[in-house]
Amino acid sequence: MAQIPNLDNSPLNLKSLREQSQKELVDILKNIRGKKCLVIDPKLSGSISLIIQTTILRENGAELRHLSAEPIQTDCTKVVYLVRSEFSLMRLICSNIHHDTSQGLQREYYVYFVPRREVVCEKVLEEEKVHNLVTIGEYPLYMVPLDEDVLSFELDLTNKECLVDGNTSSLWHIAKAIHKLESSFGVIPNVRAKGKASVRIADILNRMQAEDPVNSSDMVMPEINTLILIDREVDMITPMCSQLTYEGLLDEFLRINNGAVELDPSIMGAQQEGKKMKVPLNSSDKLFKEIRDLNFEVVVQVLRQKATSMKQDYTEMTTTHQTVSELKDFVKKLNSLPEMTRHINLAQHLSAFTSKHSFQSRLDMEQTLVEAQSYDICFDYIEELIHKQEPLVTVLRLLILFSITNSGLPKKNYDHLRRELLHSYGFEHMAMLNNLEKAGLLKKQESKGNWLTIKRNLQLVTEDTDTTNPNDIAYVFSGYAPLSIRLVQHAVRSGWRPMEETLKLLPGPHSEMKRVSTPLSLLPLVFLLFSNTFVILMGGFSSSSSFDTLHGAPAAVDRRVQTHPGFLVADGRRSLVLVVFIGGVTFAEISALRFLCAQEAMAYDMIIGTTKIINGNTLTETFMEKLGANL
Repeated sequence: MAQIPNLDNSPLNLKSLREQSQKELVDILKNIRGKKCLVIDPKLSGSISLIIQTTILRENGAELRHLSAEPIQTDCTKVVYLVRSEFSLMRLICSNIHHDTSQGLQREYYVYFVPRREVVCEKVLEEEKVHNLVTIGEYPLYMVPLDEDVLSFELDLTNKECLVDGNTSSLWHIAKAIHKLESSFGVIPNVRAKGKASVRIADILNRMQAEDPVNSSDMVMPEINTLILIDREVDMITPMCSQLTYEGLLDEFLRINNGAVELDPSIMGAQQEGKKMKVPLNSSDKLFKEIRDLNFEVVVQVLRQKATSMKQDYTEMTTTHQTVSELKDFVKKLNSLPEMTRHINLAQHLSAFTSKHSFQSRLDMEQTLVEAQSYDICFDYIEELIHKQEPLVTVLRLLILFSITNSGLPKKNYDHLRRELLHSYGFEHMAMLNNLEKAGLLKKQESKGNWLTIKRNLQLVTEDTDTTNPNDIAYVFSGYAPLSIRLVQHAVRSGWRPMEETLKLLPGPHSEMKRVSTPLSLLPLVFLLFSNTFVILMGGFSSSSSFDTLHGAPAAVDRRVQTHPGFLVADGRRSLVLVVFIGGVTFAEISALRFLCAQEAMAYDMIIGTTKIINGNTLTETFMEKLGANL
């Protein structure tokens, strides 16, 4: 099964975006005639594999290599570097070129920055005196479709850069990616943002539209009705909890990278030794699409039922006379056998983790922390983990959860746990603790927290959650409804206004904007329609109460405006909401959004955009650095 996901069923034409990115890369290769060595930044290789097959790259004369400190071994006279705009990568390129020069090798060098060139990187090339040997270009890959409803901007460190380093350059990147989407699908009329970074992105997006307007001469209705931007900082609780959906657990224990996991072949029943086996996980796998968003308890039952059914069909085949039609149906079922085997093996492997007493204890403790009860029990449990020297990231996840739900730890307990951590894991982790403190994830308690109020107002903890036939998003954590998705639920249903007081209890500002891209023929009508509202045409905004719901225009709109193509739903499709997470999203949150879309009362489809797919471990690890070195 191909790792590149099938995007045919996407609610938005993501296939056209992928094809455009593919064409831009092929054009780069075609413009460099003859055989060439394509040297790819290792962190880009996963993204590139989701855009284009390696066979197409080779067909266009490319010999593939990964960028490293080692000299490039190739007979090609043309070397093309495809890299992110990072200082350290420039040093590697310069080292490669210096080596070639010292060996008397005559080569042409091309450096293509992804997604755009940076002056600081070009200065390194100048300082190393290789700038004149290099042709510089850009490969504007701002986003990668991970699946039919998920886009990734592939920005690993957005949280740390914004919260610790004060570097907000990634926000421009995100706004640029959304603006590129608007170039293909129209200006998004409704924008709701929660969090400092999200409000900033909404502002950058408006400025981009003013400076580089999306062409509205044809004025088809925008395909995306609403953009919801949410900072990860607004809800750091959800990623610190253990995900309990099938896909979420796969990521927790096996780490899904670019829509695939790498495993020991023995897990999948294969005999080969040594080399890891890559298993694709996306909606091209029909069985995975069916079970990925289910609570893991239910997945085991579903796989058991399917296996039992197949066994019964086989027994009937061998003991009774079958018609040709029945034989055909049976062969169809046999075609799904590889998928069945794959997921039975994966589920069995996961069960080895989830059945452990330590995992169950951790789930109980997470539930206790989310309910903000039994402070002393939580403190003692975390202290015990530290003394046992459990994996540092496991301890930190619980400690962060403890700190956020209690609005910090009392000074005495905080100082004690900090000291115990450094004694058990080493004083080189002091820089990491400073990062977590600066980000507000670990702190001393200075005032009474508001978590209990937020939890109650948004109904984040539910009793007796039915994971088999769920009626609420809380099933993804077996009783806890992700705060971030509750916010989306409210934003879609009624906008921010009805929950204004609760939003104020959460980190960062919030905003609502109405952006209009209007053909000249309708300008008089629009000025009449919005006479009491401040709207900047071609990328303006408004916070008028008229726009609290997701409908394209108020009820009193002139009939000529209502019937204009710009206000009609095309092809009878449901309106589309783009939900963007600044700082990453978990698979459990994605599952919760898919659950919302599947409800009869929901009138919208959703596309999820994210800086990166994360879990509690990967998010915490971005803050983990040792004194004097990076982990």
